[in-house]
Amino acid sequence: MTRIAPVAIVALSALTASACAPMDGETRADPALAGPAVTVVGEAENCLRTNQIRETHVRSDQVIDFEMQGGKTYRSVLPNRCGGLGFEEAFSYRTSLNQLCKQEIIYVLEQTGGTVRQGAGCGLGEFVPVEYLEDDVAD
Repeated sequence: MTRIAPVAIVALSALTASACAPMDGETRADPALAGPAVTVVGEAENCLRTNQIRETHVRSDQVIDFEMQGGKTYRSVLPNRCGGLGFEEAFSYRTSLNQLCKQEIIYVLEQTGGTVRQGAGCGLGEFVPVEYLEDDVAD
């Protein structure tokens, strides 16, 4: 089954073609700091049930927040920078199970001339349960 993350509905920007591997001089000290400030509220999970994912928020080329049915939020920090992800803010995934797991591949969705195409493929990290700090919830 191929799924497009809800964030893909957001208007897509111009083409950015790059690889997933970190580029020289472009490493982050702590990619988990991208986006609104959070506090960790439990142990990391290896998988999320896809039918429980309500919304996703791409925070950078390395950080995605997954908001779940019931109000929980999980942050996945990708092991490597995923070129174009933070710029496009849209991705898709393909899974044969009803789960999205650590190391599964997501694909950046790129828009070029009015068409959307599959871009770079990048592996996910663990899903860490987090809560947004009240002052930084704005999206």
